[in-house]
Amino acid sequence: MASIYQLKPAFQGLLRPLVRTLARAGVTANQVTIAALLLSCAAGALLLWRPENHALLVLPIVLFIRMALNAIDGMLAREHAQASKLGAILNELGDVLADAALYLPLALRAEFPTIPVVVVVVLAILVEMTGVIGVQIGASRRYDGPFGKSDRAFVFGALGLALGLGAPSGEWLTWLLWVLAALSGATIVNRARRALAEVGAKGRSA
Repeated sequence: MASIYQLKPAFQGLLRPLVRTLARAGVTANQVTIAALLLSCAAGALLLWRPENHALLVLPIVLFIRMALNAIDGMLAREHAQASKLGAILNELGDVLADAALYLPLALRAEFPTIPVVVVVVLAILVEMTGVIGVQIGASRRYDGPFGKSDRAFVFGALGLALGLGAPSGEWLTWLLWVLAALSGATIVNRARRALAEVGAKGRSA
């Protein structure tokens, strides 16, 4: 299924000159990973602290920066010999913790319905867990859609932009969040199915 994640190679191409500069300056992939997590935690704290609608404008800004940082840490690891077991752990845990830190505060804001936000965040954790489980059973790390990390960032960034500029909240937002929950469930099934199919294909070719 299609996912915004498929646009990642083009985005990485734009960032490659910056990545080379960072590598020459001694910046490490793990430092970038931690910076992305701290940025999300700070933004989540701001969303709790400032109840005004315009505080939601932090979402598209932070999510875009975080998307760039996530691409940069991966490129530093792969293309500049910085890959490590610690880096792999930080990368997976950092993504899940950053999502929770950034999205869960929305459940306490007046614009958002509490339960659907919490359900979407919990399912987001399961989506990423399912992708990692692929490696455990002998498949690749699965990034299949339709609603992976990049797709979540796009939707929540768009919501933050719209609501932050004064678009009215309401029943439509509750329904949208339940649709996102359903898409997250479909993504869990899709990643599990693709991982099993990959393992089965390897077994048949062995």
